[in-house]
Amino acid sequence: MSTGRTPDPDTGIACCAPLVREPLSAADAESLARVVKAIADPTRLRLLSLVAAHDGAEACVCDLTEPIGLSQPTISHHLKILVDAGLLSRDKRGVWAYYALVPGALDSLAAVLSSGSPQPVAIGS
Repeated sequence: MSTGRTPDPDTGIACCAPLVREPLSAADAESLARVVKAIADPTRLRLLSLVAAHDGAEACVCDLTEPIGLSQPTISHHLKILVDAGLLSRDKRGVWAYYALVPGALDSLAAVLSSGSPQPVAIGS
């Protein structure tokens, strides 16, 4: 990995700290931005939290409307955005839809924000 830094002519040392891991590519940043946009809404963050708090990290849409205090169509709209971002999965059972956290879906975001070794961005791809 080239840093593109020119060493100081007197000391031979680059003036800036070198990269210690590969930064996000443009494509990975684009993919990750969709996820960040999806969770940047307070209602969607609460929905993720509610689903995670249910047994098995799965909840029926009927269990999510009252705690959030919004209509079922509005809740469904927010849930669709979370599904499209790859954070939740949807399973239709009869007349109800059940939503579950996608295992590891937030790991890529955590990897980018941590100082540990990076992991590939795979969510919402």
